[in-house]
Amino acid sequence: MIRALLADDQTLVRAGFRSILSDEDDIEVVAEAANGDEAVARTRDLRPDVVLMDIRMPGTDGLEATRQIVTDPRLDGVRVIILTTFDLDDYVYGALRSGASGFLVKDTEPAELIHAVRVVARGDALIAPSITRRLIAEFAGRVKRPEPGPELNALTDREREVMTLVAAGLSNDEIAARLVLSPATAKTHVSRIMTKLGTRDRAQLVVLAYEAGMITPGWLTP
Repeated sequence: MIRALLADDQTLVRAGFRSILSDEDDIEVVAEAANGDEAVARTRDLRPDVVLMDIRMPGTDGLEATRQIVTDPRLDGVRVIILTTFDLDDYVYGALRSGASGFLVKDTEPAELIHAVRVVARGDALIAPSITRRLIAEFAGRVKRPEPGPELNALTDREREVMTLVAAGLSNDEIAARLVLSPATAKTHVSRIMTKLGTRDRAQLVVLAYEAGMITPGWLTP
């Protein structure tokens, strides 16, 4: 059972998402929050698998709430999906850099919402990878590129290759097919890369790949 927490200051939005998710046999909405402080507090109390986080809320906003959740070692297994609109792309990029696992537009279709919760709960891939890649490609170019950290030197040639494919939005199965590996081997490579780089999930790997210059905007297949 996937345990989800809904954080949004609009009661109707929370009610709509609860209705959609509660109809699924494998998803349980364990709590709601109307602001960022409530979201953090209830996440610490209940430790849900996935938090659907509105980015603009009164008081502590979704960006700061996300940062508090993903930096809390006690909440290592919690994944955050940012709820946003396209005019908030700057904030979304900041959220991804902070450790959010992806984002959804608020008027997303019910089937996509359900799929997103399941995908993030298993830590398998980014949400809406084609949109996320375009967003990261745009805003990674606006930040000062840091010098590659010593941790990148710890990656093997194969791990660098795998990381590049993760940044292209490929799933473990797709990486396995591209590199003629078993899916289990591809998954192992991804897990080792995240361990070496100290990232909590694939979304952070994508951001790091851009910022470290491993790939450049425009390279990815649409």
